[in-house]
Amino acid sequence: MSVAVAKPGEVKHNYLNAGDTVRSWLLTTDHKRIAVLYLVSVTLFFAVGGLLALLIRLELLTPQGDLMTSETYNRVFTMHGVVMIFLFLIPAIPAVLGNFLVPLMIGARDLAFPRLNLASWYVYMAGGLIATWAMVNGGVDTGWTFYPPYSSSYSTSQVTLTIVGAFLVGFSSIFTGINFIVTIHKMRAPGLTWFRLPLFIWAHYATSVIIVLGTPVVAITLLLVAVERVFRLGIFDPALGGDPILFQHLFWFYSHPAVYIMILPAMGVISEVIACFSRKRVFGYHFVAFSSVAIAVVGFLVWGHHMFTTGQSVYAGMVFSLLSFLVAVPSAVKVFNWTATMYKGTIEFRAPMLYVMGFLGLFVIGGLTGLFLASLATDIHLQDTYFVVAHFHYIMVGGTIFGYLAGLHFWWPKMTGRMYPEGIAKLAALIIFAGFNLTFFPQFVLGYLGMPRRYHWYPEEWQMLHVMSSAGAALLGIGYILPIFYLLWSLRNGAIAGPNPWGATGLEWKTDSPPITHNFEETPIVTEEPYAYENHHQHEEVASGTGASTAEA
Repeated sequence: MSVAVAKPGEVKHNYLNAGDTVRSWLLTTDHKRIAVLYLVSVTLFFAVGGLLALLIRLELLTPQGDLMTSETYNRVFTMHGVVMIFLFLIPAIPAVLGNFLVPLMIGARDLAFPRLNLASWYVYMAGGLIATWAMVNGGVDTGWTFYPPYSSSYSTSQVTLTIVGAFLVGFSSIFTGINFIVTIHKMRAPGLTWFRLPLFIWAHYATSVIIVLGTPVVAITLLLVAVERVFRLGIFDPALGGDPILFQHLFWFYSHPAVYIMILPAMGVISEVIACFSRKRVFGYHFVAFSSVAIAVVGFLVWGHHMFTTGQSVYAGMVFSLLSFLVAVPSAVKVFNWTATMYKGTIEFRAPMLYVMGFLGLFVIGGLTGLFLASLATDIHLQDTYFVVAHFHYIMVGGTIFGYLAGLHFWWPKMTGRMYPEGIAKLAALIIFAGFNLTFFPQFVLGYLGMPRRYHWYPEEWQMLHVMSSAGAALLGIGYILPIFYLLWSLRNGAIAGPNPWGATGLEWKTDSPPITHNFEETPIVTEEPYAYENHHQHEEVASGTGASTAEA
């Protein structure tokens, strides 16, 4: 297929300048514009969640708990969890990068159901605004897990309103998941067989299956909590004849796979970036693709490891422990194959690649510490301590955010047609990596020493570790703010990117930057295997210079 090149001085038609009114954006059915709407939305919610996190770390600077009351602290950490998990970590990569890239990567003009795609953004915004309204009007103090009977019978905070918000956001994810599954099945370009699909698409396919199968379970479960709270029907509260353990089974049946809803799309990003900046095919493509499916399947079978201390039988605990160890296998396959891909590759440490290296470090630490929590004996000691907080932040937050930032920097030139300043982008990546480890690594030690999570005061001997953690949070905040400024700066002042500034393979790089409204001038035909970098020697010359100068030439 061909790429139309604009003449000097000519303004090329693309999805960004297809209409500049607010109405043209709010009523768009273009998947790329909807991705931009999501980008703005998740960034705002991330800022809210980040500010709440800084409040938590300010409170924990001193052992006395002198900044806020225990009730206020409960509301702050609960809303931090709700906002970060439901409004940022789960939708960030699928809704922003997935929306923008899935049709482009498979050679389609749009997603299968464009109006459903726009509806998913509106439902997401409605859920987000309701949760924000609940926070402004007193907040919720149950923890993001909403455990009954406290949430259903005793809490006096805005539980019902927050649950309605989470319920709506869940259905936004379901709409997106259905759209991706149908699009990938039915709208691939001629020649794009399943085993020619980019691994980013495999990751989003597996993620969509988890979303469609798992999200309705948690949505209905949370709705049942609201029903019990409002109508006093005995579902989970033992005082009303209900079973609180039933809630934990239903909640974790979704909420453990939800970890993979966050991390699998990030893994898809990592595969694309590593192949590009190593100039090699992904080692063991089929294993990496099937490992995504394996994680999606096995991830549904491990929820019981969250319940080792609930009194479930020893035999059930042993089975869930074994299955939890088993899910580490496909994750390890990915890390091994990414490492093998880099081996003897021509590695370029561009900003996206620095985020990938950070992802690998954080994911390995998070994964290995997860084995302590999958083990029956050590989990009893570490249950509900800061060790758990550190572990899930390394996996869910570190993994997802580093994958998201790697993907955002990698495809930013495609999304906007502009390059960002490489030096400050690398600096931001290093600051975020240092800040993240300074924030969360001391929490492993705190958890090992017995510091329980969700407490706003603690013995003085743990203050130094908390001060380190709070200092890291401040550094992390600086690191997060930097990309907002230089990416916005690049929209007006960045160098022109050209269609393929990185010399990458993949259909999305064969159209303009930014893409035209219907993505391609003509339907692309795929004739080669994915990541065939050996067939793209001409791109090596492009990649050896700056993307900007090459594109301008």
